[in-house]
This record gives sequence, C-alpha cells and structure tokens, in this order.
Amino acid sequence: MKKRILVTGGAGFVGSHLCRRLLNEGNEVICLDNFFTGNKENIIDLLPHPYFELIRHDVQKPILLEVDEIYNLACPASPPHYQFDPVATTRTSVLGAINMLDLAKKCKAKILQASTSEVYGDPEVHPQPESYRGSVSTTGIRACYDEGKRCAETLFFDYHRQYGVKIKVIRIFNTYGSYMNPNDGRVVSNFIVQALRNEDITMYGDGTQTRSFQYVDDLVEGMIRLMSSRDDFTGPVNIGNPGEFTMLELARKVIELTGSASQITFKPLPQDDPLQRQPDITLAKQELHWEPTINLDEGLKKTIQYFKGIING
Repeated sequence: MKKRILVTGGAGFVGSHLCRRLLNEGNEVICLDNFFTGNKENIIDLLPHPYFELIRHDVQKPILLEVDEIYNLACPASPPHYQFDPVATTRTSVLGAINMLDLAKKCKAKILQASTSEVYGDPEVHPQPESYRGSVSTTGIRACYDEGKRCAETLFFDYHRQYGVKIKVIRIFNTYGSYMNPNDGRVVSNFIVQALRNEDITMYGDGTQTRSFQYVDDLVEGMIRLMSSRDDFTGPVNIGNPGEFTMLELARKVIELTGSASQITFKPLPQDDPLQRQPDITLAKQELHWEPTINLDEGLKKTIQYFKGIING
C-alpha cells in the first residue's frame, strides 16, 4: 500500500538515502529541507520522479501537510555545523520536534525521531545500552546538539503518553557513506578527503579514542524496520555497528585503501569529545531482527569511490 511519507532534512546525507529507498519501495515522498546543511545535488536525480516532492522549509516553523508517516531527521549533525549557530541548533531540535509532533498528532501519523548516540555523552558505560542515561555536559560546546536531541526524545515520549502519538525513537551511531559533505568535519569524510589529496591527516588527541562506524545503507534499513515495527515498540533503540576502531586504525585503513602518501599529524582533542563510543545492539537484534551487514572495509571502498568523483569533478 502506497504511503505518503514526510522526510525532514531529506536533502541531507542520511535523508537523501532514506528518500531514495522509500521511493523505490513505491511510496510518495515529501522531502522538507531548509538547505542549511542539505544539498539539492543529493536529491537532484529524484526531482523528476512523479511521487517525489521537495519543499524548502525550516522545521522551526510549523507546516500543514497530509501524511501517513514522518521521519524527523532535520538538524545539523556534525560539530562544525551545529556549533556554527548553537542557538539555532537547539531550536531546530526542540521546536522542530514540537512542530513535527503536532503535525503527527493532527494527521494521526506515525513519527520517527532521528536521535543520536550523542545523548550518551562521554560514556562511563561501555558499550552503551539504551538503558544508560549518559554523561553529558549541559554547558559545553557540544551541548546545543546533545541536549537538544535529549530534549527532543523527552518531547516524543510526552506526546506519546499525553496525546497517544505513535512514536519511534532511534539512536544513531557514527554513520558514513555517499552524499556526505566533504567539508562537514566528520572523521570519515575528513580522513578520506585528506588522503585523496595526499594532505596530512589531522588526528585530534592521541588517536586512541574509539568509534563504531556503520555504512548508511545499514542505518536506512534499521530506520525502516523500526518504523514498521509494532506500535507498542517505541524505542529508543540503538542503530549502529558494534565493530569498534581507534582513530589511528581508521586513519591507517583509509591511507591503505586510497594508496595515499599522507602522513598523520596530531592536534589537541576538542572539548567534550567522547573517548569511547560503541553501541549495544541487543535490542535491535531482538525487536527488529536487524544488525549491520556491511563491514568497514567494504563501506570505506564505496565511500572513497564517491569522494573520488567529488574531488576529481
């Protein structure tokens, strides 16, 4: 059955992949984006599609639409972007959640919130299960994003309890793949772009801090499975790849796969940068029968090919 689906932040990195997948499954898709970090190039191939609609709009302001499902992805997600205007970042998370929840309430639509592993802060529990409440600074330079997303989760559960809105909350761990912005400051895009240009690879800290990287196709699969799960399963649920790598391991792997002459240079670790990040995906396995299928080498090769096309023009 064809559904009418709204994707906020639909011209962004993850949103563009999600729009494409939902269209391929026979749905009508409305992509809503204010193009602060989204890029029309990411969805330009979708514009002629008869069931695809693009609306330039900021989720900080209400909008009236008739939809069956809402994927709320709208928010700058990389530190340089969300720290550029931290007040707007918090407003996007909080007002965006309120406006989309109000729309879901009005339409009786099901709504999914793209939350983040950043709600765990610099974790004192490893790996991080959904029951862990986090170790987050409310005053640091990352708080606009971390606390904005935490407040958005609160709003989702309060709308669910108070108004009966059908909600789904997903906590996304580090994700990479095609349609990433080469200048977004994320570690995978940074390393690949620097390696392809044979520039020094910038390592913040001593490189022993760890992350878990999932390829974007695995994330999209998890999002769609969560949206189609039974109504009484709201989440939050971790979606990420539990394979854990140090930043040094990642840099060396990128240098090897690109055949780069780059050297690694070290700079101080940014404020509040987490030292460890790894998802416990037990709940996703149990409830969604989901786990990642694309390993780091395979995903990096696909992403490197994408960035080669960008850099070589």
